[in-house]
Amino acid sequence: MYAVIETGGKQYKVREGDTIFVEKIDSKEGDKIDFSKVLLISKEDGLVVGKPYIENAKVEGTILKQGKGKKIIVFKYKPKKNYKKKQGHRQPYTKVKIEKIVG
Repeated sequence: MYAVIETGGKQYKVREGDTIFVEKIDSKEGDKIDFSKVLLISKEDGLVVGKPYIENAKVEGTILKQGKGKKIIVFKYKPKKNYKKKQGHRQPYTKVKIEKIVG
C-alpha cells in the first residue's frame, strides 16, 4: 500500500516505513506530524484518487532530523563590466519517517 502526498509544493510517493526528505517544517525532532493533503492511495482493491485531495485521509509520520543540504555556489558574472557576485546556499530540510497511512 502506498500514497501520494503533497507538502512544500512537491509531491512524494510514500509507503509505511519510508524515510523522506521534505522542505523544512517548523517542528522539533521527535514530533509527530500529519500530512492531510493526500492525492492518491493504493489499496488491495484498487486506487482511490482525490479531487484534488482525498477527504478524511492522512499520512502520519515522525520528524527524525532538521538539517541543511549540501552547499551550492551561486556565481553571477557580467563580462567587461567588472561585476562578479559569489554566494553560497544551503537548503534547509526535514527528514521524516512515515509511520502509517490512514484512509
